[in-house]
Amino acid sequence: MKTLVTLILIACTTIASAQSDVSKILTEIATAPSADRIEKDVRTLVNFGTRHTLSDTVSKTRGIGAARRWIKSEFDNISKACDDCLEVSYQRNLVPKDNRRIVKDTYVVNVLATQRGTKYPNSYVIMSGDIDSRVSDANNFTSDSPGANDNASGMAGTIEAARVLSAYKFPVSIIYVGLSGEEQGLFGGQYMAKVAKEEGWNIVGVINNDMIGNIKGIDGVIDNSTFRVFSEAISMATTDKQRAAMRYYGGEVDGPSRQLARYIDKITDDYMTNLDAIMIYRLDRFGRGGHHRPFNDAGFTGVRIMETHENYNQQHQDIRTENGIKYGDVLEAVNFDYASKLTAVNALTLASLASAPLAPKNVKIGGVVQPSTQLQWDEVKDDHLIGYKIYWRDTTSPQWQYSRFIGKVTAYALKNIVIDNYLFGVASIGKNGAESLVQFPNQLIGRD
Repeated sequence: MKTLVTLILIACTTIASAQSDVSKILTEIATAPSADRIEKDVRTLVNFGTRHTLSDTVSKTRGIGAARRWIKSEFDNISKACDDCLEVSYQRNLVPKDNRRIVKDTYVVNVLATQRGTKYPNSYVIMSGDIDSRVSDANNFTSDSPGANDNASGMAGTIEAARVLSAYKFPVSIIYVGLSGEEQGLFGGQYMAKVAKEEGWNIVGVINNDMIGNIKGIDGVIDNSTFRVFSEAISMATTDKQRAAMRYYGGEVDGPSRQLARYIDKITDDYMTNLDAIMIYRLDRFGRGGHHRPFNDAGFTGVRIMETHENYNQQHQDIRTENGIKYGDVLEAVNFDYASKLTAVNALTLASLASAPLAPKNVKIGGVVQPSTQLQWDEVKDDHLIGYKIYWRDTTSPQWQYSRFIGKVTAYALKNIVIDNYLFGVASIGKNGAESLVQFPNQLIGRD
């Protein structure tokens, strides 16, 4: 008969071996994105002159039509190199004239490349960049609008992530997408989220990349060692009953998008050098928005990754010089090494989540006026599953501090860990060591 100590040693050895499997892949991915390839792609996008949503769609060399056809051709080329591993398509939606920022009926067209999962083809992790650009007047669709950083950098990063990750196979599907209509009102993201909702996609998480190439801020700071992750506190799908319960049980900073932000922070710490994620507890910049918002609005998990120090002289500006200050979103302001590092963060997160089992559902918690905390959840039916890990942290800590692997059980009591003093969550662990997003309890044990 094996002793308890022996069983613990066997479990620890198994976990360590599993972690080495996914760690080896993630270590490769961390340095795989190429600054040179990203620079080439940003230059190509800038050379279309303007990518305004309402710009020319017929020309082969200028306007958003030429840009999106080129993006599709890049995805097609990547697919050919991996034996047609990507399903490449357009997603087209007619947006009627609104006399605001859509001054004529316009087709907003997204470009998607789907790397179909081997086990969960209808579960998706998504990386997005924006195709479109603009100058000072949001309705000026004829002037040159290079949009080098905003957002050729994010679009080039998305294409590069597809190049890197298409060399691997994953249980969960990955979508690399160029979204359109961002500057005119987030129309591309709205339509994609609508389709996802109607077709019942299981979206694990959306990572919106919008401006990932600038290191020289309007504040005078030059910084290539940090980036921001914006995430809102709770899901828009949270019910009134759940909101009311947060007064007593917590969870007001533990929505699924916040868990994705924590995941990105941790994977950056684990696999990137000289780079730190700064979690911003807000949907986006103050009073502003990005293309993750439509997914959040639809109840999906989504965050925004971007540079730490923005330069507003290079955003939404006509190209000009005034009082010795150069304005315009031009190529010279993009740091391609920095863009490649943020692309690596995306690729690491996508690969890790796409390698993991699905997250546990219906996580419940109990332990009021008791010396221990109890957790239970629904079983994840997956032969790739090795077990579950319970996380907990101080109520004021931004990141999970403590964890315990507990094997293949669906209920567990943390002895002498008092429920009043911590926040808790549960994640699924694969045999390869990959972890799902942490799931915060949304029910009490013994209550519906």
